[in-house]
Amino acid sequence: MQTFTLMRPSVAASRSSAQIARSSGGPTRALFSNFKLPSFGGTASSKLAKRETIIPDPSYNIPAVLLGTAGASHFLLGNDIAAGISGILGVFLAVQASRVKFIFEDEYLEVVIGEQKVKSENAFVGGENRWKYDTFVNWEFWWPGFPVLVYFKETQTKPEGQIHFFPLIFNGKQVYEVMVERCGSSKNSGPK
Repeated sequence: MQTFTLMRPSVAASRSSAQIARSSGGPTRALFSNFKLPSFGGTASSKLAKRETIIPDPSYNIPAVLLGTAGASHFLLGNDIAAGISGILGVFLAVQASRVKFIFEDEYLEVVIGEQKVKSENAFVGGENRWKYDTFVNWEFWWPGFPVLVYFKETQTKPEGQIHFFPLIFNGKQVYEVMVERCGSSKNSGPK
């Protein structure tokens, strides 16, 4: 059986184990004191390059579908109740698409309002509308072919996890690409 020593032979031969233990704080420390790991050009404390901030473009696809449904419900089906509900929801989402912004920062996703990027408190669970990517447990698009909702679950708000749903009133392709880059792959929403 062959054994290996990490000390240089000249050091090991010139000092007894008792001398090594007394002078260096113990035999284990002495064995590894001359051992150096190879350097790969960086240090453990060096930071990765900061990623650019991305604000996806607004998308009016869902409001357009809802307003089209409202028109069809009224003119083709004569159903004014369905037309009214679809129309109001379509106008509401069109206005929100022009106001609400997802800001994908280096380490956070933040939801702000307006061109001035006004920060607001979450109306349902309280706290900022800002979440670290490393707290995301899962995220999905419903439905990937024509995304309507973006869902994510994070553990920053509550340790057991908090679920968030947003209508996809942003460019779905941009949101998907950034989410994959910064949060990892979704479990089910791969591109179709």
